[in-house]
Amino acid sequence: MSKNPVIIFLFSGKRKSGKDYITDMLQQRLDETQSKIIRLSGPIKRQFATDNGLDYSHLLTASDYKEKYRLDMIAWSEAKRTQDTGFFIRAAIDMYEGSKYPIWIVSDMRRQSDLAWFPQHYDNIIYTVRITASEAARKQRGWTFTSGVDDAESECDLDNITDWNQEVDNSNCSGIVELLDHLTTLCNDKLNNLQ
Repeated sequence: MSKNPVIIFLFSGKRKSGKDYITDMLQQRLDETQSKIIRLSGPIKRQFATDNGLDYSHLLTASDYKEKYRLDMIAWSEAKRTQDTGFFIRAAIDMYEGSKYPIWIVSDMRRQSDLAWFPQHYDNIIYTVRITASEAARKQRGWTFTSGVDDAESECDLDNITDWNQEVDNSNCSGIVELLDHLTTLCNDKLNNLQ
């Protein structure tokens, strides 16, 4: 069995809360040979693009293109997830070659079933982070309420979870440097313990 990972960061938050921005910043602070961002939506978008003749690379961006297909992609992925709650998680780990990296940064936790899956398979190395932002801040970043998206399970299933290891308000980017410093220290400690 692989010694990897040694720590898994699970990030969650609403659309336009800044999850990708923060996880990208964390990745930039870390050694690329030691850490990897794993986007659970990656295999969803790749297979959905293949099945529907869409541009996969555009589905990965925070673009209008992705938003145009979001509702259909959610419905399609929910049907797959109903059959096997770990299907997309395992596919994402494989897609991003997680076994090669001791540090995993999961950038887009959206469901309680996802949150439950990781400790069942990787006990005692999970660190959860909830990113919040006010509606005003999210609107400045291009968010508008979309029925069937912002009131769906994919956006709301983790709303009542309160036992995050860390919760950070990213409305005005205050607290982000402290968060990144803390997470970088956790990574360095874990990596030093391997030596």
